[in-house]
Amino acid sequence: MPLFRTASLLLFVLVSSTFAEDSKFNASDFEYFEKQIRPLLSRRCYSCHSADAKTVHGGLRLDALTALKRGGDSGATIVPGDPLKSLLIETLHYDGDIQMPPKGKLPDAEIAVLTEWIKRGAPFPPDTETPDRPDGEIDFDAGRQFWSFQPVAEQTPPDVIETAWPRQRLDYFLLAEMEENNLQPSDSADRKTLLRRLSFDLTGLPPTPAELDGFLNDETDQAYEKQVERLLQSPHFGERWGRLWLDFARYTDTTASWLYSTGQAHLYRDWVVQAFNDDMPYDDFVRRQLATDLMPDTGPGDIAALGFLGLSPNYWKELKLPAEIIKVIVADEWEERVDVVSRTFLGLTVACARCHDHKFDPIGTKDYYALAGVFASCRISERPTIDEQLFKPVKTARADVEKLEKELAALRKKKPVPEEQVKETVRKISDVKSSTPHYDAPMASALIEESLFVERAGKRADEGTKLDYRGEPRDLNIFIRGNPNRLGEVVPRRFLQVLSPAEPPLYTNGSGRLELAESIIGPAAGLTARVIVNRIWAAHFGRGLVATPSNFGQQGERPTHPKLLDDLAARFISNSWSLKSLHREIVMSAAYRQSNTDQSSADPENRFIARMVPRRLDVESWRDAMLQASGQLDLTVGGPSVALDDPQNVRRTIYTTIHRREMSTMLLTHDFPDPTSHSPLRVSTTTSLQGLYALNGPLLENQASALATRLADQFPEDDSSRIAQAYSLLYCRQPTPTELELGLQYLGACEEDGRAAVWQQYAHVLLVANEFLFVD
Repeated sequence: MPLFRTASLLLFVLVSSTFAEDSKFNASDFEYFEKQIRPLLSRRCYSCHSADAKTVHGGLRLDALTALKRGGDSGATIVPGDPLKSLLIETLHYDGDIQMPPKGKLPDAEIAVLTEWIKRGAPFPPDTETPDRPDGEIDFDAGRQFWSFQPVAEQTPPDVIETAWPRQRLDYFLLAEMEENNLQPSDSADRKTLLRRLSFDLTGLPPTPAELDGFLNDETDQAYEKQVERLLQSPHFGERWGRLWLDFARYTDTTASWLYSTGQAHLYRDWVVQAFNDDMPYDDFVRRQLATDLMPDTGPGDIAALGFLGLSPNYWKELKLPAEIIKVIVADEWEERVDVVSRTFLGLTVACARCHDHKFDPIGTKDYYALAGVFASCRISERPTIDEQLFKPVKTARADVEKLEKELAALRKKKPVPEEQVKETVRKISDVKSSTPHYDAPMASALIEESLFVERAGKRADEGTKLDYRGEPRDLNIFIRGNPNRLGEVVPRRFLQVLSPAEPPLYTNGSGRLELAESIIGPAAGLTARVIVNRIWAAHFGRGLVATPSNFGQQGERPTHPKLLDDLAARFISNSWSLKSLHREIVMSAAYRQSNTDQSSADPENRFIARMVPRRLDVESWRDAMLQASGQLDLTVGGPSVALDDPQNVRRTIYTTIHRREMSTMLLTHDFPDPTSHSPLRVSTTTSLQGLYALNGPLLENQASALATRLADQFPEDDSSRIAQAYSLLYCRQPTPTELELGLQYLGACEEDGRAAVWQQYAHVLLVANEFLFVD
């Protein structure tokens, strides 16, 4: 066998005896493989080691699990879970006698990806090539029978034994499952626990002592309902639920210094907050974020909604590089937009079909390029938030100012500086700005209808690249194995075939963004409703009815209560897509009002929701609750972002600056999502860094000092009253006799001149307690 074939085989063969069991991997492991590993293998290896290779070198295929386990004519090169013992890594690093690939070492980033894959145990999805479905042939009729692709319909509530327990329609579905599994619902939580839970869930803030007293003293039958309505109408409702949406939208205020940041990003954030506060119907919420500029009933104030796509990650395009490289960068941007739209609205991983038909779901490569063509037909651009006619003179004035500022910069570089000319130029700039109405009108991060074509700047590849923007939509060719430099057939823009009742109609209105939105809330309405209902449910109960909120495909979890999910989704649609109505039904239910009775041995994951499991506050609510307890929280809604480490920043955490490439260490330490990509759910971790931050971080020290000062101002001479007020502010309850006595003993052991420092230490202890960090 030729040396390079032997080396290639040694480089990639996996040993069946050491290959990790498929069952140890979950959907996220396989999604990682499809997004990171398979495209890399496709680019680097499949030309010699796949079913499509003219000659399968060394008898080895790398495009199917069974083939990988079977291996080829030579031995193994990786030990799943241990890169250091894997010949693969040694070979990629050119450290041994075998150096692969033979034409040159892989980039370090690609070696790192393969190393991480091995560390994870080398997950590789099960094969999908069967006699019933050869590769490249998808039975869409059969695919439409999958549960999440079915239309939704209201379900008949099941019969239950404990008929007195349900308060809402959804309770019947839950109780029936409990009774079938020999479980009993927990007793209702006490009022203090309920209001703290409800307030954090609906507004992200704890109740104030006055709000708690009002609830405790309300003896009417509608006391709880009044609190629900008060919180649903609060302007802080939109802040709480808007922040959840920003996780999906990978919101950021700014990005790397070498990349252009368009517009004023906070306009999109504020639009989302207001949309939730206004209870904008969810179908309209979808339309406006994808295509408000193409809708007849739109206005300049709606343009900020396009930030969902207008704030997409973009990558540096060095035009001195060959066009073939820039085409890959641009294709990666289109893939990101297909991914975020499909996962956010549809709960599907459509981007996995860029290089090949989806390995699990009935989504073909043609489906991917049909959607990618939509995003290839528009581009990110700033747009004014005032009428276009009003903006025309502003645009001219800004161009004049830009020219004058360049002249000013050139004058200031002269030696000596011509002071009179500098003053005159500064005056001209000021005159233009002051004489132009609306000169400072905000610019939104948005989209315009232009297609990008990447072309060579000259006849040869080494002459660089030029970007050609054209005011016309485009259909994309299939990129063979995801490579935009190897073109297949042209695919017209349209919706996913499996979510269309027949052959999907072509998109002909510009880029097709509005038609795409109409498809999402039209033919795909059942799936779209299931996805958003499940997200809201998960935020209230800590776990979704579907545990994989952005994957409703074959590799996603099946719903624990499928009839309940369908019933909620169907009624959500019939109720004009009202999110507040959905929230109202959930928090008014008997299930939501339960306490945390210990039934963990019978249902450790609480799949049947026979109790309410304590949940950790997200970092935003944790910080906001501290600021509120210390009396410093600024409750102003909306506006430009403020740096988190600014000592004067006492605004809600949703208004802190999010940097895409240089995230705040405090936020990263406390599980804030990565703004470079769609984040389906928050994952809570417990780390030593969090503990160290709680003990030594500036936030805790400052808020402990402010809380101690607030208590001293309220009760200058009464430690008992101060302690009681601290417990009320932080925990929504009064201290027990033992807690009060311990506090008094600790405070009484200090000298009079050291009381301020000791009170700060005592406040610090109360702030870092788990009772403050968790919601029952």
